Amino acid sequence: MKNFTLRTPTEIVFGRDIESQIGPKLKALGAKRVLVHFGGSSARSSGLLGKVEESLGNAGLGFVELGGVSPNPKVALARKGMELAKREGIDFVLAVGGGSVIDSAKAIAMGAATGRDPWEFASTGTAPDRTLPVGTVLTLAAAGSEMSNSCVLTNEETKEKRGITSETNRPVISFLNPENTFSVSKFQTGCGVVDIMMHTLERYLTPNDGETDLTDRLAEGLLIAVRDAGRRAILDPRDYEARATLMWAGSVSHNNLTECGRSRLFPVHKIEHEFSALHDEIAHGAGLSVLFPAWAAFILPHDVMRFAQLANRVLGVEMDFSCPERTAREGVQTLKRFFEEIEMPTHIAQLGVKPSEYELLAENAMKTAGGPVKSHMPLGKEELLEIFRLAE
Repeated sequence: MKNFTLRTPTEIVFGRDIESQIGPKLKALGAKRVLVHFGGSSARSSGLLGKVEESLGNAGLGFVELGGVSPNPKVALARKGMELAKREGIDFVLAVGGGSVIDSAKAIAMGAATGRDPWEFASTGTAPDRTLPVGTVLTLAAAGSEMSNSCVLTNEETKEKRGITSETNRPVISFLNPENTFSVSKFQTGCGVVDIMMHTLERYLTPNDGETDLTDRLAEGLLIAVRDAGRRAILDPRDYEARATLMWAGSVSHNNLTECGRSRLFPVHKIEHEFSALHDEIAHGAGLSVLFPAWAAFILPHDVMRFAQLANRVLGVEMDFSCPERTAREGVQTLKRFFEEIEMPTHIAQLGVKPSEYELLAENAMKTAGGPVKSHMPLGKEELLEIFRLAE
């Protein structure tokens, strides 16, 4: 087990009917004037935005609002929010939505606090030294941004998608009511299931990390619970317990708990970011469901027993001790069949990506990584092209 530091400072308020606590909780945290950030009209039509406004008003907090966040959140809106926050004297940013809204809120908060363009952090890999406090009211179990130290932004002008990792990114408080995810579509529920699983799988499947049995068991339990709850939530979108499992798993999967003692490379996420940067219509979870099985099939000879352990403990594949690689490969296929069961894409053509774009995608991934993408082996251009071909 490697040395590690675990910091999870986010206060979680979880369960039904918690919206009335938003105002008093933010006031106790020192908020006086809040920027309420959200996506589209559903935040209003669902009644959630009204509940947030009522709670803030009852607590005597002033607030202004900024909507318009789209999937793969754009730096242009973050810049607009940053200027609004400075002009209005905002001292707290509250995101009402899913991962895209939360990431946009984080970018606004760091920009307003530092006076620097958020893309400067994203494009250079530097971290802000301060930020405005951020809170979240979660409406989609997927990205885990409500507890994570990460933030991802897209620059529409340059077709680039970059992450900003900093402990200043962690929200100070997150309100998680599973009922707020009842209206999430079947497709977006599936995307969320995949993203949650990938946040743990990409921590679990890292090379040369030694024995991490407790962390492994936590990760394996989470993966099994998400798989089973995902099936239930897709069959019955109003299954509270299934939605609750997914919501809590999304937070735990990306708050670093499932990587304690292990490395963090995230090669599949890094590759997928180039897909959804080039094609804004690609949902992040859909890109992952296509790329992960192909990456796994390519890389597993470099860590056969780890992939076989996953196949046996999580995916129910009987261990073939005479040929563990057979177990490992069947595990990858079992996971791929699960993605297909929940109607997620597993072939690159389903994303609308053409073979003529493969070289550009590979080059962009290497450009972002500053060289070959780190994995169990360096993934240079030829390796990335082979992964894309395996995803066909």
